Amino acid sequence: MANSAIFLDRDGTLNIDKGYVYRIEDWEWIPGAIDSIVRLKKSGYLVIVITNQAGIARGYYNEADMNILHARINAELKDYGAVIDGFYHCPHHPEFGAVQLCNCRKPMPGLIYAASQNFDIDLGRSWLIGDKASDVQAGIAAGVKSILVSTGYGKNDRALLTSDGICVADIKAASNFIISWVE
Repeated sequence: MANSAIFLDRDGTLNIDKGYVYRIEDWEWIPGAIDSIVRLKKSGYLVIVITNQAGIARGYYNEADMNILHARINAELKDYGAVIDGFYHCPHHPEFGAVQLCNCRKPMPGLIYAASQNFDIDLGRSWLIGDKASDVQAGIAAGVKSILVSTGYGKNDRALLTSDGICVADIKAASNFIISWVE
């Protein structure tokens, strides 16, 4: 049987979006994010981060810097008995860098498809949580139930959702919604 997953946007969903976060000293968890990851893992979900990282294309940092941050995030999560199963990122930007068109920059679903192949994920039984309309659009394009959170850009992007779009306060409310949906 294929796995169920929660696809999480990073900046604005898990951490306070301070603009191009790539150092652990700039990382600040959104309240409730760690507990939400722990609960989702205990509920049997894989937890996968999918994130646009235009700072790489802009030359602000490189993939090694980002990978160090992701390793530190998982080291911190281990103290709580959980880890993020995979980090998938798009290093491209439509105006900067060598690659300007790709299928991995959200709202395209390429990151979700890559993770689903690597982890044998049933997209129909999976969810996406993000703070931008482009996150939700990527999830819908991949056949994943999607939730917009009001943290980060979510308050502004709520107007871009269709009338049946799910919007909640934060990752804690989103994880509660998903867990209650299943029960």
